[in-house]
Amino acid sequence: MTASPGVPALVAELTSRLRPNQVLSDPVELRTYECDGLTSHRAVPLLAVLAESTADVQAVVELCRDHELPFVSRGAGTGLSGGAMPAADGVVIVLTRMRRIRSLDVANGRMTVEPGVTNLEVSRAAAAHGLFFAPDPSSQVVCTIGGNVAENSGGAHCLKYGFTSHHVLALEVVLGDGTLVELGDGLEDSPGYDLRGFFVGSEGTLGVVCAATVRLLRRPEAVETVLVDFPGPVEAGEAVGAVIAAGIVPSAMEMLDALAVEACERAVGAGFSREAGAVLLVEVDGTGAECEGTLDRVLRACRAAGATGLKVAADDSERARMWAGRKAAFAAMGRLSPSFLIQDGVIPRTSLAEVLGEIGALAREAGLRVANVFHAGDGNLHPLVLYDSSGDGEAERAEALSSSIIAACVRAGGSITGEHGVGVDKACAMPLMFSETDLEVMKTVRGAFDPAGTCNPGKVFPTPRLCGERPGPYRPHPLEEAGVIGRW
Repeated sequence: MTASPGVPALVAELTSRLRPNQVLSDPVELRTYECDGLTSHRAVPLLAVLAESTADVQAVVELCRDHELPFVSRGAGTGLSGGAMPAADGVVIVLTRMRRIRSLDVANGRMTVEPGVTNLEVSRAAAAHGLFFAPDPSSQVVCTIGGNVAENSGGAHCLKYGFTSHHVLALEVVLGDGTLVELGDGLEDSPGYDLRGFFVGSEGTLGVVCAATVRLLRRPEAVETVLVDFPGPVEAGEAVGAVIAAGIVPSAMEMLDALAVEACERAVGAGFSREAGAVLLVEVDGTGAECEGTLDRVLRACRAAGATGLKVAADDSERARMWAGRKAAFAAMGRLSPSFLIQDGVIPRTSLAEVLGEIGALAREAGLRVANVFHAGDGNLHPLVLYDSSGDGEAERAEALSSSIIAACVRAGGSITGEHGVGVDKACAMPLMFSETDLEVMKTVRGAFDPAGTCNPGKVFPTPRLCGERPGPYRPHPLEEAGVIGRW
């Protein structure tokens, strides 16, 4: 290995393999890549490279290998856990120019795409053949397949159809030493270790995705969508439990509390009732007769739980308007607060009412507001902690409240993340769920793929730099104050 040369020498070496306009070294241009959707964590990289092919990715990774430089692969930057935050002394490999759909196999329901293809582009390309790609995060219009694979993204319809991991059949991957490998053989299941499964959800710590073969599903014959009003989240939570307990599996079941409804209506005007204490957006699909019967059972369960209003979408236009309201929820929070933190935890459905009540109590204790909008059907909460960063101590209270909410999810038998990933945001919360032995096993797997540790370092696993150590006077992390983690 050679010592890392200066930036001009690195630029010269890269441009000898790529085109000059693919290599960015201007500090102003590099600011574009200093963070993902979690803007509270930032670092300006040494360089950014706009890759256009698998060969480009290999060239950059080989340079990083030769000079012992860390690297981070990045798509659209819509992640919410800091997973795409660069290393200050490393390289960002930008994949958004890798936008080709390589193949579409209609007969077998498969499509092979490069990592910069957006989630929505996959379904649009498949729609002409009566097919669709099931995972649909709220950022579907802009988030990329490479990022979906990194975070194992879900979305509103994961209740019935599952997460990205259920829809990836094969991956083309560049490992940390520049080796190009194929993981998976394009089949639903195959013998041997599931290396494809290791990679999906690994948050870029095992290598760089350069292509993915995804599974496409036949579009359902019929879809019914209903918006149901409730006096509050407790009643809405009881309805969710009743529907699932009755053996009904809607394709989607989303909840918004009154604060979230207010924000969405200001932003989109989707037709949500501002008088409701909470609303459920429920969708069922299948054959025409199946949909009709399932919808009737859902409505009966909601009425029994205390529903105060029911609105079934009359047509595709009204259905699209309802979903526009739900998918605008995160961005709409800017209508209510200058700053907010988006959290992501999972709880058992049977604990919805209890945990929502605890979140309310924690918010009152912190003197802050929390808007709840989430995938109620599978218990994946997305509490949004609203605060004003210019207010005295509000940012610190918001961070502490956000951490307390995650701890509450774990106490209820849940998880620290459902689909946003760990990244840097929740690395310090990993010991809430996993023992030291568990974490060592994970690190062993990571080391098998990336022995040098250059792939997206500083993510997922707790380190002193992440767990409370910041520039200036030491401030303990909220989880440290709670006695959950220690400083080492």
